[in-house]
Amino acid sequence: MTALFALLVASVLAVSASAGEARPSLRDVQEIEDPLFAVAVASEVADRCDRIAPRTLKGLNQLYQIRSRANALGYSDDEIKAYVKSDQEKSRMRAKGERLLRQEGVKLDQPETFCTYGLAEIEKNSAIGVLLRAK
Repeated sequence: MTALFALLVASVLAVSASAGEARPSLRDVQEIEDPLFAVAVASEVADRCDRIAPRTLKGLNQLYQIRSRANALGYSDDEIKAYVKSDQEKSRMRAKGERLLRQEGVKLDQPETFCTYGLAEIEKNSAIGVLLRAK
């Protein structure tokens, strides 16, 4: 996870706490995990490919929506903050992203493959592609 993404997530999702009850980990709530994963992958693609830029406002809006949805599901801001700041979750998310990218033909040591992947996602208008724009 890039430093910019981590800072963005922390600043958008981290607010004051409210009491919460036991519920599944946020990683197990697909409507939270999936869009957060899309933001993470899009951020990585934009960082690695100089021909693609992040759609920052769209990404921020997505993060606000994720936080709002998690709050609506009963997760406190402290629970959300703990999830996005957890070293274990960051490592898990990075490994998940690397698996996806490799499956899609991206070579982690070849920036041009990030461009090929990112441009294809933009063309498909996928969850990742809508967070990117060709320069």
